[in-house]
Amino acid sequence: PGRRPNPPGMLSMRKGMLFKFVLMAALFLAVERPVAVRAEANELRIAVQPGLTYLTFTLMDHGKLIEKHAKAASLGDVKVTWHRFAGGDMMNDGLISGSLDIASTGTPAFLTLWARARNSLDVRGIAAYNTLPLTLVTKNPKVQSIKDFTDSDRIAVPAVRASTQAILLQMAAEQAWGPGQHGKLDHLTISRSHPDAMAALVSERSEITAHFGAPPFVDLELKRPGMRGILTATQVFGGNVTIGMTYTTAKFRRENPKLYAAFLAALTEAVDMIKQDVRKSAETYLEVTKEKTSADELVAMMSQPGFEFGTTPQNVVKMAQFMNRIGSISAAPKDWKELFFDNIHQLPGS
Repeated sequence: PGRRPNPPGMLSMRKGMLFKFVLMAALFLAVERPVAVRAEANELRIAVQPGLTYLTFTLMDHGKLIEKHAKAASLGDVKVTWHRFAGGDMMNDGLISGSLDIASTGTPAFLTLWARARNSLDVRGIAAYNTLPLTLVTKNPKVQSIKDFTDSDRIAVPAVRASTQAILLQMAAEQAWGPGQHGKLDHLTISRSHPDAMAALVSERSEITAHFGAPPFVDLELKRPGMRGILTATQVFGGNVTIGMTYTTAKFRRENPKLYAAFLAALTEAVDMIKQDVRKSAETYLEVTKEKTSADELVAMMSQPGFEFGTTPQNVVKMAQFMNRIGSISAAPKDWKELFFDNIHQLPGS
């Protein structure tokens, strides 16, 4: 009683309006859902260091190889920005902050971030890019082996306790003095970039008496009177070891699968270019860097045993397990594939 009946046709009108609303909502979702998929980044920010060891990246930049592979993957015109740093610590900070997408530096810097961010950023390797004949050079005539260093010596490394050379020196110290003695020479080490270390070593006024360096710097040092090598990475490891690695976060790879693949394809192409024509690669390097070295000298350096550009990781697990054992990192892999994304798991790594 007292309830007013619906006007004629009102019920069918409401049903019609409801149907139209549902239909419009369905059409909206159907149209909007594909558009809502996140597009891949249109800029790639890569960190590298100076020197011949980064030849692959010099070729990638000079030949616009990443841009080529990105365009082939229908990503359009991707901007590639190269940032140059003195060491891996700053690169790691860039990955953590999100100001960098890919870092390319020494293996210990990668292992440090891998162990630290396994359960958060999930940082893993994209690929290796070289093995090198790292050499400890000294000008002190009294030093014939690392056992001869005294408190008056100073050994330049790219980063104290954190660079590849610093870890190699710790491994060599343990081999020379026994377990638990890995830090015996740490107090003699000083952080210097390779160019600065070379300049200091050849100076008569510098306190630096030794430099654990990489080509071309050690090669130039050894040409000077009184300089000699007393230890190599190959001697410490008993074989080649990956010196340079490139790595990123799982988030970047997940959100940019095509761009990630374009970077790896460009890196692989640059490695192949070096293997196919070392001289041409050396000439391109000199054209870009303007370094005062001849192509003949660079070719000779890259022809040394242990100098190899390649994406296959070598002895990375051995280094990681040593760093874990001495407390430098909190975890160690049992297999090299734990350290790298599966895009290179088909390679014979170690």
